[in-house]
Amino acid sequence: MTVRQARVAFTSLTAAAFGSLLFLAPGSALAGDPVAGKAVFQSACVVCHANRAGDNKVGPTLFGVVGRKTGSVPEYTYSPANLAANITWTDAELEAYLAAPRAVIPGTKMAYAGVKDATKRADLIAYLDTLK
Repeated sequence: MTVRQARVAFTSLTAAAFGSLLFLAPGSALAGDPVAGKAVFQSACVVCHANRAGDNKVGPTLFGVVGRKTGSVPEYTYSPANLAANITWTDAELEAYLAAPRAVIPGTKMAYAGVKDATKRADLIAYLDTLK
């Protein structure tokens, strides 16, 4: 394909097709699918976490988790390790934590071993990004 053909092909993409493409910067995490992430949440997280504000279960609500500091959900009793972690939950921090919670916050009371599949983690984080 020539450069001109590539430009024509690129500019003729429909909005729907364009929206489904993944553009990643070198070294960046996978871009996730929030719809698939909701399914990951339902299968892996919902047992202990809610996706609604103010609804703490065994774990704190994950509503608004992106941008929140560790240990900051009212009316939830955190482990001393989580209270002392002083992490702001960004996508990058969530990526590391969801892969291996106890490696990021040793002493956390979260018993879950982590989401080992990178695509599922990226999808889950994309879903958590929607909970605002």
